[in-house]
Amino acid sequence: MKYRKIATAGVALVAAITIAGCSGGNDDLSQQWDEASDKGYVSGDGSTLSIAPDERTEPVEFDGDTEFGGTLSSADTIGSVTVVNFWYAGCAPCRAEAPDLVESYEEFSPEGVQFVGVNTRDQQAQAEQFAEQFGIEYPSILDAAGGRAVQQAFAGQVPLNAVPTTLVLDTEGRVAHRVLGQLADASQLRTLITETLDESA
Repeated sequence: MKYRKIATAGVALVAAITIAGCSGGNDDLSQQWDEASDKGYVSGDGSTLSIAPDERTEPVEFDGDTEFGGTLSSADTIGSVTVVNFWYAGCAPCRAEAPDLVESYEEFSPEGVQFVGVNTRDQQAQAEQFAEQFGIEYPSILDAAGGRAVQQAFAGQVPLNAVPTTLVLDTEGRVAHRVLGQLADASQLRTLITETLDESA
């Protein structure tokens, strides 16, 4: 297959524990992650997988309820390059990369790029608090409440327990790029989005 793997900033793989809720305004969890303290989070190694257009799988179909009380489905994103980010509030690398996602959203949403979060653990109140704290304006599907249906839809392309993971879908809804673990920075995502936009230019 015409896959190319790009090494990015490494992220330590350590044992998992469940952490409930968001931290306070100083965001101790993301600070602990940045300082590489061992707080028991599971994440990928930060590697990027890019898939050539003729090697991509079928479009992924998904739907679910969002933290804002609406519903969202893959049908709403067809025709647009779409960023899908898997996260939850107590995940330190998720918190650390949130500003990069917000920066990318603000840069690319005027160009028609859509952003979708997939919250893998939290209830509505936690997800809303996270969005308010980090200034996130795009919706997140509450996948725990939906029986993890979105995670199952992406099974085979995203390890179910690898959080955070960020995908860039092409205009047909196929996975074009995958970052397994915390984004290195906003420029990493900018490159992947731009490459995908250029395919249909």
